[in-house]
Amino acid sequence: MNPYQKKRRWKFFLLIFAILIGIASVFYTDSFVKKMEREESDQFHLWVKIQERAMFLYDNDDYRTVVETVRKNTKTPVIMTDSAGIITSFNGLDSTKTNYPISDAKLTYDSLYFVRQLRQMKAQHPPDEMNIFGRKFKAYYRDSFILTQLRYFPYIQMGVIFLFLLTAYAAFSSARRDEQDHVWVGLAKETAHQLGTPISSLMAWTELMKSKFDAEDDPLIAEMENDIKRLEIITDRFSKIGSKPILEDHTVYIVISDFIRYFKVRTSDKVKFSITGDEQVRAMLNVPLFDWVIENLLKNAANAIENEGSISVNIIENLAKEQVFIDVSDTGKGIPRSKFDAVFQPGYTTRKRGWGLGLSLTKRIVENYHSGEIFVKESELGKGTTFRIILKSSLRYEPTTA
Repeated sequence: MNPYQKKRRWKFFLLIFAILIGIASVFYTDSFVKKMEREESDQFHLWVKIQERAMFLYDNDDYRTVVETVRKNTKTPVIMTDSAGIITSFNGLDSTKTNYPISDAKLTYDSLYFVRQLRQMKAQHPPDEMNIFGRKFKAYYRDSFILTQLRYFPYIQMGVIFLFLLTAYAAFSSARRDEQDHVWVGLAKETAHQLGTPISSLMAWTELMKSKFDAEDDPLIAEMENDIKRLEIITDRFSKIGSKPILEDHTVYIVISDFIRYFKVRTSDKVKFSITGDEQVRAMLNVPLFDWVIENLLKNAANAIENEGSISVNIIENLAKEQVFIDVSDTGKGIPRSKFDAVFQPGYTTRKRGWGLGLSLTKRIVENYHSGEIFVKESELGKGTTFRIILKSSLRYEPTTA
């Protein structure tokens, strides 16, 4: 199992664990809320019974204190109406408002407030019928403020925890990524420095061979020089990691065809290469880095072809958006649709000896250094894959006027 798959598995387990914690919290709070609902319902029914018997109980001094205690201690908002639906009394609502137009500087007459409260109560719970001195009344109630808060508490709690985890994850990921980038930049620059000496020696040895054996036109020496130049380009790539590359205006077709000419000589004869499309389109490129992109795509395509096959590069210009499309297609084994995004992750590889860094570096070079895009355009198992690179064209077109 590669590191990317391990990381995905751990993320999945942590996500499941967080979901289970959230579900447990919701269920526990829900049971607590239901318990409070029953208590408030019992309290409301007790209040109704006290109201029905209030006049009789008031006559008894022993029960008068009980009646007042029950009336004052109820936390449940209650409204009582007569048979015509007119509000006759209320309890547990805003104490600064009144339902009756009386001259009291401490109270504000607001009948609409009580109408809205009554509407909410009717929507939440059925009323209790009351009979006081032969007159019919109805008592309504709604959930207390504390109970309403408890209903939403687990969701608010989960939201806060999620935001905290998201912030912590982003902070740690950023710190870890910066640390990894620092290590990779240092390693790359040290590698470039170490490669400098043997490359210089190889250049000197080839010059000595040409002069000693009179091999100026020897094709083998020429290929050796091409490889040495390739090593120089690779060294230059590593030395530039961590610094902003310089982009220059180049013809895309020429840059890619030059690299294919070098690459296909060092690949199996069973793999056929072709390049088609617009030969004039131009884009801002850093050639050593962009060659790295093409190299990684061609290597992956060649590795995906088990026996005979072909690799084609098609260059298309989108005039409307002033973009350049570069499609690299192969007739290899293909990629499952579920892995279209995963192939660009560091550590993802299908080869036993692969590092899984090629396409990750390719994506970074295209997106971070060339302000472009790269993605799997299409793929079918057993038939092949097409990667698409999108770059900004350096050519500008002015609309023609009649």
